[in-house]
Amino acid sequence: IQRMATGNYSTVTDFILAGLTDEPKLKLLLFLLFLCIYVATVVGNLSMITLIGFSSHLHTPMCCLLSCLPFIDLCPSTVITPKMLVNFMSEKNISYNECMTQLYFFIIFIVSECHLLTVMAYDRYVAICSPLLYNAIMSYKICAWLSGGVSIIGLVAATAQTGCILRSFFCKDNIINHYFCDLNPLLELSCYSTYACEVIILFFGVINIIFPILYILSSYFFIIASILRIQSTEGRAKAFSTCSSHLAAVAVFYGTIIFMYLKPPSSSSMTQEKVASVFYTTVIPMLNPLIYSLRNKDVKDVLKKIMRGTIFSRSM
Repeated sequence: IQRMATGNYSTVTDFILAGLTDEPKLKLLLFLLFLCIYVATVVGNLSMITLIGFSSHLHTPMCCLLSCLPFIDLCPSTVITPKMLVNFMSEKNISYNECMTQLYFFIIFIVSECHLLTVMAYDRYVAICSPLLYNAIMSYKICAWLSGGVSIIGLVAATAQTGCILRSFFCKDNIINHYFCDLNPLLELSCYSTYACEVIILFFGVINIIFPILYILSSYFFIIASILRIQSTEGRAKAFSTCSSHLAAVAVFYGTIIFMYLKPPSSSSMTQEKVASVFYTTVIPMLNPLIYSLRNKDVKDVLKKIMRGTIFSRSM
């Protein structure tokens, strides 16, 4: 559906999401698959939030930051997956306002996760390299300020980049070659020059991807150097175990982001890009609770206590 605008053009008021496939049988299979993934994501992340919130053993600065991660993981999945599930079963229309809203909140939470993982790297750096000063440097007040700063950066990035898209004039087509409203597929539909938007997106890409990656890598350079100076094997293993869950989350998240945004435009097909974006919008939010419950010692200990208590109460 289009409405007439000034000149000989018409502006788009509704978009059509191309989705992942047009095969009817495959649509049903993907619907069931992503429904299961979304349910697991909701249950896993809400369980992590509840576990950290109600367990006094997990009321530490690191777990304070860790409690923000399940919320940030849950939100972009909720912004994208329900609409994707609906599109598997019905028409793929999405209104202009819905599309811009989806884009705005998606950028907020993805950018926030980029910087939250960076803050968590700083937390591990202080814990390993300056353990005697940890409680002073990483107090709850500082953690609250850092978490707030992460949210502000997400809001600024989303406002600037979505603002660029809002100023674009869509008159070529209304079919978005994706399963959700993302920046690049929307820019492809613009009938005016997108150079200014591309510069702004590149600027925020450097701030939100390159700088965090460089900081995380430098932090772990010093962390590994400190761990190697520990004399006992047990001490090195304990120190590394405090970082393993964060390292796993960083590797999975940034590995996909780098593939999506830090590569030549012609190096992959749109199908590959869709598969990669599925990974960081739906699969990673499901995996992170598993990573932290299986790799974080404090979380594992609390889960074991809860399971032992449950089994004991049932046996009584």
